[in-house]
Amino acid sequence: MIYDFENKIKNTLFFNLPKNSREFLKNKAYEYRLTFNELKQLIEIAIDLNMWDEGDLKDLWIDGDKKKILKEIKEKYEIIRSKLKSYKNFEIDKEKTHKIKFQNIDKKLGFGMCPVASPKTRCCNLWTLDMVESCGFDCSYCSIQSFYNEDTITFNTNLKEKLLSLKLDKDEIYHIGTGQSSDSLMWGNRGGVLEALIEFAKKNPNVILELKTKSDNVKYLLENDYPPNIITTWSLNPESIIEKEERLTSSLNDRLEAAKKIHDKNRLVGFHFHPMIWYENWQKEYGEIFDRLLKDFDPNRIAMVSLGTLTFIKPVIKKLRKRAFKSKILQMPLVDAAGKLSYPLEIKEKLFKFAYESLKPWHKKVFFYMCMEDHSLWKKVFGYEYPTNESFELDMKYSYLSKIKNLG
Repeated sequence: MIYDFENKIKNTLFFNLPKNSREFLKNKAYEYRLTFNELKQLIEIAIDLNMWDEGDLKDLWIDGDKKKILKEIKEKYEIIRSKLKSYKNFEIDKEKTHKIKFQNIDKKLGFGMCPVASPKTRCCNLWTLDMVESCGFDCSYCSIQSFYNEDTITFNTNLKEKLLSLKLDKDEIYHIGTGQSSDSLMWGNRGGVLEALIEFAKKNPNVILELKTKSDNVKYLLENDYPPNIITTWSLNPESIIEKEERLTSSLNDRLEAAKKIHDKNRLVGFHFHPMIWYENWQKEYGEIFDRLLKDFDPNRIAMVSLGTLTFIKPVIKKLRKRAFKSKILQMPLVDAAGKLSYPLEIKEKLFKFAYESLKPWHKKVFFYMCMEDHSLWKKVFGYEYPTNESFELDMKYSYLSKIKNLG
C-alpha cells in the first residue's frame, strides 16, 4: 500500500515547522509509516521544542521499535515541558510580532457578564464593557488572540452616546471592567474612549469602573479630572517575563511610575499578579516587586491585589503553535483546571502563598482575591474562603466603595 504522507499532514501544523524539522519528520514518517495521530503529536512536540529553544525532535529520536520510539519521545518531552524553565539566554524573535491596523465600526456596545465566569472557580461576577476589540501588546499567553483578529484593532463609534444610554438599576452596585477585550489605557483617548468612560462614571456613581492595563499611558487621566469611582489597575510581572512574554508592553518600572502618578493624584489604583509564572528565580524577582509596592504606595489608595496564573483554552494553545514564535509560555506542567489547562494546584499554592505573605503589611488594609482559581486555594492561601461567588462579589464591592468614599 502506498504511504500517502501529503494527505496525512492535512489539518496539521506541519508547515509551521522549520525546514530541517519538516525534512526529518517526513523521512521518519515514510520509514515508520506514521499515522495521522502520531504525526500530529510529533509535529506539536517539535513546534514546542523549537518555540522553547529546547532542541529539536531529532534530538529525542532513537531508532528502533516504533512504539518504543514514540513512548520515549513523549517521556523526554514531558520532562522538558514540566521542568522549572529558565529565561537566561533566551531570545525572542521580535520580527514575528503583529503588524496592526485600525478600523472604526458602529455596532452595539458589548456589555455583559465576564466571559470566563465559572461555577467551578471562585469568580467576582465582573461586568465587562468592550470599548475596543483586540490588543496591540502581543502577550504570548493572551486569550484575546483566539477571540479576535489580532492584526486589527476595532474601535466602536459614538461611544459616549451608547454608554450614557445604558439602562442600569440605580439600586444596584456595578463593578465593570474594560480590560477584557483590549488593554484599557494603551490607546489613550483615541476614539473618545476615556472621555466617554469618564462621563459614564460621573453619571453613574453606583458604578465601580475598572481600567486594567499593562501600559504607562496615563496622560489623559492626569490632565483631566475624573470621578473617584474609576479605579486604574496594573497587571504586573517581573521584567524578565515582560521582555520575553509580554512583548510590546510597557516596562515594569514604567508601569509602576504611571501607577504612582495616579496614586499621587489621590485616585485608587490596584495591582493584578495575573498571570504569576513559575520559572527559575521567580521568588527573587516577584519579591522585588512586592518590596517596591510596600515602599512606594499607601495602602489606603490601593483598591485591590489579585492573584492568578496561566490558564489556557485549547484554541489559544493551537494559535500559539500556529504562530510558532519563540516563547517559553507553554513550557509548564499542564493539568485539567475546570475544563481548561493550568498548573497543578501545588504550584499555584506556592506562587500565591509567597505573594500574599510578601504583602503581609497590607492584609487588613487592601482587598486580596484570586481570579478564576479553584475554591480550595482560598483557605490554603488566605486562611479564609467565600461560600459563593455572590458573597465574594459583595465583599469586594463594599471594600472598593469604602475606599472610594474615604478618598474625600
